[in-house]
Amino acid sequence: MRIVCLGGGPAGLYFAILMKKANPAHDITVIERNAADNTFGWGVVFSDQTMDGFREADPAVVEAIEANFHHWDDIDIHFKGQMIRSGGHGFCGIARLKLLEIFQQRAAELGVHMMFEQDIKNPDEYARDYDLVIGADGVNSVTRSRHEAHFNPRIDTRQCRFIWLGTRKKLDAFTFAFKETPWGWFNLHAYRFNDEMSTFIVETPESTWLKAGLDKFEVPESIAFCENLFADLLDGHPLVSNARHLRGSAVWLKFNRVLCERWYKDNIVLLGDAAHTAHFSIGSGTKLAMEDAIALVKVLNSSEGSVPERLARYQAEREIEALKLQSAARNRMTWFEHIDRYVHLPPEQFAFALLTGSQRVGHGNQKLRDPEYIESLDRWWARHCGLPDRAVPPMFTPFTLRSMTLPNRVVVSPMCTYSAQAGVPNDFHFQHYTARALGGAGLVVTEMTCVSADARITPGCTGIWNEAQQAGWKRIVDFVHANSQAKIALQIGHAGRKGSTRLAWDGIDQPLDTGNWPLIAPSALPLMPGVSQVPREMTQADMDAVKQDFVAATQRACDAGFDMVEFHAAHGYLMSSFISPLTNQRRDAYGGSTEARCRYPLEVFRAMRAVWPPERPMSVRISAHDWVPGGMTPDEATVVAGLFHDAGADIVHVSAGQVSKDEQPVYGRMFQVPFSDQIRNEVKVPTIAVGNIFEADHVNTIIASGRADLCALARPHLADPAWTLHAAAEQGYTDIAWPRAYVGGKLQLERNLERAGQLALVA
Repeated sequence: MRIVCLGGGPAGLYFAILMKKANPAHDITVIERNAADNTFGWGVVFSDQTMDGFREADPAVVEAIEANFHHWDDIDIHFKGQMIRSGGHGFCGIARLKLLEIFQQRAAELGVHMMFEQDIKNPDEYARDYDLVIGADGVNSVTRSRHEAHFNPRIDTRQCRFIWLGTRKKLDAFTFAFKETPWGWFNLHAYRFNDEMSTFIVETPESTWLKAGLDKFEVPESIAFCENLFADLLDGHPLVSNARHLRGSAVWLKFNRVLCERWYKDNIVLLGDAAHTAHFSIGSGTKLAMEDAIALVKVLNSSEGSVPERLARYQAEREIEALKLQSAARNRMTWFEHIDRYVHLPPEQFAFALLTGSQRVGHGNQKLRDPEYIESLDRWWARHCGLPDRAVPPMFTPFTLRSMTLPNRVVVSPMCTYSAQAGVPNDFHFQHYTARALGGAGLVVTEMTCVSADARITPGCTGIWNEAQQAGWKRIVDFVHANSQAKIALQIGHAGRKGSTRLAWDGIDQPLDTGNWPLIAPSALPLMPGVSQVPREMTQADMDAVKQDFVAATQRACDAGFDMVEFHAAHGYLMSSFISPLTNQRRDAYGGSTEARCRYPLEVFRAMRAVWPPERPMSVRISAHDWVPGGMTPDEATVVAGLFHDAGADIVHVSAGQVSKDEQPVYGRMFQVPFSDQIRNEVKVPTIAVGNIFEADHVNTIIASGRADLCALARPHLADPAWTLHAAAEQGYTDIAWPRAYVGGKLQLERNLERAGQLALVA
C-alpha cells in the first residue's frame, strides 16, 4: 500500500513504524508541519500495563523508551497541609521530545519517508495519490475539518484553564497539589519524566483564572505567579515554558474534548487526537493514539476487503475501548473542573475521591496496589463513623438519619414485582422483602406503593389506600424488625400518565387491553403518542385530592411501622411529570420555572412530612437527568434536590431517566453515580446512589470517596437475596450479623472462602 500520514506526532509516527514493520513493502510517508525537534509540552506518561501492550507490538521501541524513562509507583496528594501517599500505581514518564526522537529513529531504520516543516494540504489531494491517508494531525485536525460534516465531531471546550510548564525540580512521585487563594482553588498535576526535568501543569476553573487577573498577564508574569503559588514544592527551582508559539494569556489553554461520530471517509481515516481526546488528568492521550495505531495496523494487515471496509472494522473494534477511556477521562476531568464541590471533604476522603475519580480504579484495586494505604483509609473511615480503631470495609459502617441507624450502607433498591392483587401485598411480597432483610442489607425499600387504585402502574402494583393493604405491609415490617437488623422504608407514589398498563412481562408501558382506568397528569401528554392513553390535565381539585391520598398513605405507613417513607418523584410518574419540563407544560403557578414545576410536589411532600413522625426520616427519589434535549439536567436536579432538602427531605435517592421514550442514556458501570456525587457535594445533603452498582467494590468506593452515603442495588438482590452477607464473607469481614438460625452457614462460608484463598496462594 502507498500510505501518507498527515502529522508526525506519536500517532502518525507509531502507525508508520508498525505498518512498515508488518510489511516492509508498504510505501509510507509522514508529513509534519513542524521541525523534527520542535514540540509543545514536556513529559508523556504510560502505565506499566500500557507498556506491556507496546512491547508486544514493537519491542525495539519499548527498549528505547525504557532506556530513557523515569519510573515511579507513588502518587502524592497535597491538600490542606497534609500529604497523602498511595503506592503501587506503576507509571513511567518520558520527555515528549525524546519519544518523538525514538519514533523518528525507528521509522528511519524501517524505511519510512519523513518530511518536516511541510504544510499539510487538502487531504482530498492526498487521497487521490495514496491508497490510504492517515489523519494524525492532532486536536485541531485539518483532515477532520475538511470533512467535518461527515466525521461529525462533537468538540466540547472545557471549563478550566491550564498552563503546561516544566521544572528541574525532581519529583519522586506523581504529584497532585491544591492551593486555596483569595480568588479560588488552583491545582497541580506534576511528574518527573527523566533525570533532569518534571512536567508541571497548573490548572484552575476559568472563573478563578479571571478573578486572579491572569487573563491580563504576560507569559513571564504567569510563570512567576505559579512559582509563588507552589513555592513549597519547587524548593527554589524555577518554572519554564516551551510554548514559544503562544503569547500573553494564550499560554493558559482550554482543553478540547473531541469525539467523532465517524473515524473514516473512503480511504481517509482519523487517528489519535484527531478522532478523540482524553484529558491530561488521566494521562492517556498518547496511549490512546498509540493503541489506535496498533489496532489499525492489525486490521489493515489481517483483514480482507476494500480499504473503506477495513477502516469500518477498525472503528467498530476500537471505538468501544476508546469510549471507555474517554468516559474515565471525562469523569476525572469533571472532578477537577468542580473542585469546589470537594474541598469541604476531610483530606483522607478528598485524596481517595481523587484517586478513584475516573471510576476505573476502585477500593479493591487500590487495596491490591497498596494494602497499607487502604488499611489506613479504612481505619480512618471507621473512626469517622464512630467505630473502634480497626479497618472496616466502608460499606459495613453504620449510617444514621434522625432516629434511624442503619447497620451498613447497602440498600435493596425499590423494584416493582407486579405480584399484588387489589393492591394487597401477599405471601410473595412477604418472602421477597423478608429474605432480603435476612440477607444483610441495611435498608430495604419497597416497590412503588400506590396511594389509590387509579394511581397504580399496573393491576399487579401494591397499594396502601385501605386497611387490608396496611395489614399486609405491617406483617412484613414486623417480621423484618423481629428477625433482622435491617430497616424498611415504604416508597409511596402515583403512576400519573404511566398508569393503567400491562404487567411488565406482558408488555411494559403498553396499555391494558381491557379494564383501563382514567389517567391524570400535569399536562395532557401521553407517554407514547398513538399508543398510550392520553391523560387528563389535573385541576386544582385533582391536586387537592391526590395530596390527601398521599397524606393518608403516609399515615398508614406510620401505623404499619415503617422506619422511613420515600416520596417517589422520579421516572416519569406523576410527581416527576410535574418536575420535568418535558412533561409539564402548564401555564399556571405549577408550570414554568424549576421552582414553579416543583411547587406541587413540594406541597405534597410538606403535607406528608407534617403527619410523619418527626423522629423518622423521609427520602425523595428524583430523576437527575432526562437524557433528552430540553429535559432535566444534573445542574437543574441539584436545584430540585435543594428544594426538597429545605422542605424536610433527609436524604435524596438519585436516579435518572424513564421520563421520555426519546431518552438516550449513556450507560456504563455506576453511570448515575456522578449525579449523586454532584447533589451530595453541592447541596450538602445525604444521597443514595443507584444505577449499575453491582459489586461490593463499587459500594466501598462510592461510600469512601463521598459520592453517596448509601448505595442501592436492584438486580444483584434479585439474583441473590443474601448479597450483603456474601459480600462481607468475601471481604473477610466477619462481624456482620446473620440470622441466628443461619450462623452455621456463615461459619462454613467463611471457612470455605478462607480455604479457597489459601489454595489460590499455593497455586
